[in-house]
Amino acid sequence: MTQSALGFRSLDLTDPATFIENDVHEFWREVRAERPVYWHEPTGRYPGFWVVSRYDDIQSLFHDAALSSARGNVLDVVLRGDDSAGGSMLAVTDGPRHRQLRNLMFSAFTPRALGEVVENVRRRAAELVSEVVGRDTFDFAASVAEQIPMNTICDLMSVPAADRKSLLEWNKSALSSGHADSSDLDALSARNEIVLYFMELGQERRDNPGDDVISMLATAEIDDCPLTLEEIAVNCYSLILGGDETSRISAICAVLALIEHPDQWHALRTGEVSLDSAVEEIIRWSTPGIHLARTAVSDFELHGKKIRKGDIVTLWNISANNDESVFDEPRRFTLSRSPNRHLAFGHGPHYCLGAYLGRAELRALLSALVAEVARMELRGTPRHIYSNFLTGYESLPVHFALRQR
Repeated sequence: MTQSALGFRSLDLTDPATFIENDVHEFWREVRAERPVYWHEPTGRYPGFWVVSRYDDIQSLFHDAALSSARGNVLDVVLRGDDSAGGSMLAVTDGPRHRQLRNLMFSAFTPRALGEVVENVRRRAAELVSEVVGRDTFDFAASVAEQIPMNTICDLMSVPAADRKSLLEWNKSALSSGHADSSDLDALSARNEIVLYFMELGQERRDNPGDDVISMLATAEIDDCPLTLEEIAVNCYSLILGGDETSRISAICAVLALIEHPDQWHALRTGEVSLDSAVEEIIRWSTPGIHLARTAVSDFELHGKKIRKGDIVTLWNISANNDESVFDEPRRFTLSRSPNRHLAFGHGPHYCLGAYLGRAELRALLSALVAEVARMELRGTPRHIYSNFLTGYESLPVHFALRQR
């Protein structure tokens, strides 16, 4: 932590340790109040970039044509140069190509299309919770939270069961780690493994299509041209990353928050709050994806700051979802919170394609906990994720006491 020339407290937002070693919510409270848009000075490794912290500004900029996602949407990637998937992956495209890709993929993620998938999610969540309840101590992350989203998205893609463990391990290393000594090369290697895997699977489905998302991408055409294997692979990468990380981290944060706030666990168990309301508050409270990066494609001004074409602009969802002008007592965990218009799934053209499925997974987990668990206890120290893009925990030792019927 350093002091700027103007006396502002400053944190290095490029350093994953920043988000473990500091009270970031207090930092963002000060930033929103004193400098809602500020220039993050270059570090030894990276160039400088703009930081935007207020809810209204971030929501507006999600729609603003002055910002592009084509160079990348993760700070670490953009600071190193252009994202190699720019213009090919849905999350890092703009304009007509983005709309075409989104329309192509959206059909697989409508509530109607996901009916059977969601039913399988409910069954899987109930079985997993039933298996661990009553155990002396177990790691909720490994035994439950990791199993629901990864298997769900793999079901959608018809990924062979034998390959899912490897995909999960690569996924957990692609944008985060559990260890400070993990290298950038480890993350790059994990991302490459995922892309290469889906290129091979994409070719298999192109030759022998089935009824799954990969087959849909492999056999689809945009402007009378089929997607390349690289385009198929990077969009599968995006689905597997988004479909696993957000839901897995939200589930872990949900259990920890309910343990730390027994009044809210009681309200959920007794039906004083609805599952749907609880889902929204947990997602807001956890905000697994803490920022999105954009690049200015034209000059514009925000709060008196002149942002130039080519500047990197970062939108901090973790700050927006705790903005006092929108959320009353934002650091109070309140399952009945209403309204709850958080930005955890983004907003506008890049609103998360899997938002419905992510909510369904968390709702299924909460329903299973209410049905099976009387009491939850923390039985050790949760282990943080090491990342400046994702926040949460990768390990959560707990005990679940069986609910008497």
